[in-house]
Amino acid sequence: MTFERWSAIANRHRREITLLALLTAVAATALLIERPKGTLLDWLAVPILVLGGAGFVWAISPSKREGSTRLPSVANRLLKRATLDGRLVPFFPALGAAIILADLGYNWMLSATPAIQTEDTIVLLAAASLIGYNFAPSRFARERDFILLFCACLNAILVVPLLVARAYYADFERSVDLYSWVALAPQTSAVLSALGVANSVHGVTGSTAPGLTFVPQHIQVQVTVVITTACSGIYSFGIFASAFVAFVLTEYEGMSRRVWLLLGLGFLTAYVANVLRMVVIVLVGYYTDTSPTDLQNMLIAHSYAGWLIFLGWIALFWTVVFRLLPNGVAAPPARKMEGTRISAQARCGICAGVLTPVVPALRCVCGATHHRTCILRTGRCSECGQAPRIDAAPLSGGIDSRPSN
Repeated sequence: MTFERWSAIANRHRREITLLALLTAVAATALLIERPKGTLLDWLAVPILVLGGAGFVWAISPSKREGSTRLPSVANRLLKRATLDGRLVPFFPALGAAIILADLGYNWMLSATPAIQTEDTIVLLAAASLIGYNFAPSRFARERDFILLFCACLNAILVVPLLVARAYYADFERSVDLYSWVALAPQTSAVLSALGVANSVHGVTGSTAPGLTFVPQHIQVQVTVVITTACSGIYSFGIFASAFVAFVLTEYEGMSRRVWLLLGLGFLTAYVANVLRMVVIVLVGYYTDTSPTDLQNMLIAHSYAGWLIFLGWIALFWTVVFRLLPNGVAAPPARKMEGTRISAQARCGICAGVLTPVVPALRCVCGATHHRTCILRTGRCSECGQAPRIDAAPLSGGIDSRPSN
């Protein structure tokens, strides 16, 4: 099969490739942040991240035909406002360097240890995105905006709440296990109780993390699971939620009510998936472990099944999102058309190519107009997201000749 044929196939499946690359990239980021020390996976995260990132950059980059017609995304407009119409962008490298120095100073003077912890890695990633922002070529503007927003959201979800909590308790050495106490252990306990599994959440001597105690059916001995932040899945939740928000903001030109709804559902389902992940781990131990297995089933579920459950849940949600969301920022708004005369700015809602009388086009009943080949290829209207509902047969001029309502 020739390269051109492979390229054509890839172009027809851009959304599927985008989803796969996005999942690969954020899974590699999670592996980089939560990497198990002393194993092969300790360094494997980097090439996986490069592979997923490269695929994602290719998948969301505009084609040659679209190149100069894509409108500014929501992320672009937000960043322009935040940087005073770009006047603060030249100071990004200095800001990144200041963040690095501030993190090192915090570790040295306030933190329980000067070592680089997971939260420090997240802060340093944000600093690196600021330092490298100006070095990205302009044709990769959307990609660099995605990286910057991803790192910003990651810090907003995982680092800022922890700093606020430490300041509130006036204890800057307070463990990151505070996340488990507030956002995971009580919720997991409530779900297990609703399923008929008696349990309790309490402190554990010698640990800052909460313990969840239950009695497996086939062992009849109290078992306590210590839910530390490292195994709570909060980092996975933060990474997937941040990637989802950054993708939506950089991929779409406007924020419709449906996009806002899906953003909220994205956060909610990611969080629910993380709680259910912990519930499933405990249920495996509760129903399957016996004296001979000695909780090995639960440990295996903790090491492998929990991550797979969370990854599968998020992949399913994003697949639905990719089906429901409109096709992004490719289509500038077309001006009003009179009769069979088409404004010079009227463009296909899918490929953003100019609508001309020589190229057959169809108009959906919602009012969006597309090239006939584009709408037949995608099978979905870019405006209403539904299967095309054509209100008239194509004319020689390329659109329905009846005036728009």
